[in-house]
Amino acid sequence: MRQYLKRYAQNFDYPLFFTFLLLSLFGLIMIYSSSMMIAIVREEQAPDYFYRKQVTNLTVAFLGFLVTAFFPYKHYANKTVMLLLTIVVAILFTWVKVAGNGADQVGSQSWITVPGFGNFQPSEYAKLFIILYFAAAFYRKAQKYTFEKLQPREIFYPIFLWILVVAGVAFETDVGAMIILCGIAVSVVASSGIPFKTFWKFFGVLGAFGTAILGILWLFKGELLTGNRKGRILSYLNPFEYEETSGHQVVNSYYAIGGGGLEGRGLGQSIQKLGYLPEPQTDFIMAIIMEELGIWGVFIVILGLGFIVYKGFSIALRTKDPLARMIAAGIASWIGWQTFINLGGVTGLIPLTGVTLPFISYGGTSIIILSLAMGILINVSMFEKVERKKAQS
Repeated sequence: MRQYLKRYAQNFDYPLFFTFLLLSLFGLIMIYSSSMMIAIVREEQAPDYFYRKQVTNLTVAFLGFLVTAFFPYKHYANKTVMLLLTIVVAILFTWVKVAGNGADQVGSQSWITVPGFGNFQPSEYAKLFIILYFAAAFYRKAQKYTFEKLQPREIFYPIFLWILVVAGVAFETDVGAMIILCGIAVSVVASSGIPFKTFWKFFGVLGAFGTAILGILWLFKGELLTGNRKGRILSYLNPFEYEETSGHQVVNSYYAIGGGGLEGRGLGQSIQKLGYLPEPQTDFIMAIIMEELGIWGVFIVILGLGFIVYKGFSIALRTKDPLARMIAAGIASWIGWQTFINLGGVTGLIPLTGVTLPFISYGGTSIIILSLAMGILINVSMFEKVERKKAQS
């Protein structure tokens, strides 16, 4: 154990760790700044109400980070670990379907109440689950068949589980999480090393099943395009026409971005957080950052998140271990997709989906699951460095 810790300390990915830490602390500062009015007026609490809750979330998240950072990533391919991860996702999605909440507040039944913890969003766990399960399943099958001979029919179970997970998220009508789950699945498969033709066959299978899921929802449930979702699509096309209804958030996001200009109004000086922009501490926290800190705030966030995505793909390209490659590429693509969807919604580039900004937005489930993922990525990075040193010696 002592030898393992010594080797770990020598090969720890400090740049990746400090980027993750600085982004989380920067997010904590901006959560305090953006949520003061919401805390006082809506929650009838002290101005630092959301800040204190996020400090607790970060404490739990850091403990989780330490666990996954020291847990050897190769164990995720163990059948017992895969089974435990699957049982957890099954329990969470059954729970959210039977006793979930959020439909009345945001139009999406996406949260469960965990006694002693608070609200938990199963779709956040599902993102990490798909990465680990897909990577482990492909890795185990490749050891038996080799990637060159791997066919979609030989990986029926991960495809089937992916369908169930995406269907579960779709029935919550969490469109943003659905898009990210699809992007993650494609990224993990693309990085597995399977031949190009086989990849397109697999992609075709995923696309066919995904289309079938959407068709079933459209015909029998009618939940995918709720009134809230339809309003977001209409307001995306012309937000100012729907400024009093579904376009309210996007229009006020524009006002925040325009009001900040290049230099920003100054930390704590946002106008749009004073009741004009709903939930400024979650989905639209980037608009507040732009308003208060201007181009420098944008630079900090984009540079930090971009570095994490770059490091993830860089590790995936360097390592010779297929399992490490798929995990690293999956985590990098997850953070990349989620960042794009959030910023795209804030700036009006794409319709709003209710996706948070990684490491920056307020939210316990998001920061905890992302911290677990960062621990796994740093563990993969450490083993990749050891592998590279052995090859050079």
